[in-house]
Amino acid sequence: MAVAMVSTGSNFGRYSNFKIRKLNPSAAPFVCSFGLDPIPLSCFVSKRSSASASVIIPKASLTTTVEDGKSEEADVVPIPSVIIDQDSDPDATIVEITFGDRLGALVDTMNALKNLGLNVVKANVYLDSSGKHNKFAITRASSGRKVDDPELLEAIRLTIINNLLEYHPESSAQLAMGAAFGAMTPNQTVDVDIATHVRVYDDSPEQSLLYVETADRPGLLVDLVKIVTDINIAVKSGEFDTEGLLAKAKFHVSYKGEALIKPLQLVLANSLRYFLRRPTTEEASF
Repeated sequence: MAVAMVSTGSNFGRYSNFKIRKLNPSAAPFVCSFGLDPIPLSCFVSKRSSASASVIIPKASLTTTVEDGKSEEADVVPIPSVIIDQDSDPDATIVEITFGDRLGALVDTMNALKNLGLNVVKANVYLDSSGKHNKFAITRASSGRKVDDPELLEAIRLTIINNLLEYHPESSAQLAMGAAFGAMTPNQTVDVDIATHVRVYDDSPEQSLLYVETADRPGLLVDLVKIVTDINIAVKSGEFDTEGLLAKAKFHVSYKGEALIKPLQLVLANSLRYFLRRPTTEEASF
């Protein structure tokens, strides 16, 4: 399925199934949109050159309250994670949110997703050793189909994190986006040069597996897809995980319906490493 990249002017290749989990530059605000009229979104441009705009999230208050109205006692703060899964269900995008056992019913989060033009068609909760997992199955209200636009997927991710910061401001100390939008800056910082890892593996005759791990930041998902598609590589399916300060992506990619040959794997890996690790350079320095 070909998907137009509205703000970047590129195509998403044959983007059909895509899986996302859950950042933070200093930026100058301006008004833009993700091409999802009539939904206006405030955006910003990072000092680090970026291929896409990202949503500005308002700062959360210092009051720690869950969406059910219950207060949280201060204790060890778990690592938040946000997953957007395009593989599990052929008809819907699965969103999973985990923050220890602190999350309530997330009614406000579901309402915020509806404001993006989405329907929440199913919701459930399960518990394991990592905590309480809230899962939603969502579709586009206009078509009843799963979300296949990377810009809208990124908007979903940032909307969820916005609500997490609002109702659980203590989470901002564990999220890369907490430094810009949260009540507290992260306790640790991530060296992007050290944190960035890119690998490409042979997966099958029809596709290769691309793995990327790096410091999280707004707009990262859209930027990764643009870099891949700009060198004429198709993103067929994948997974994007946001875990605290880090983002981890796995994409099934192909070139003209076949797995990437070794030279093309090297070009792809080097392109991603350059983009993710390159230092911030002011234009005035040239």
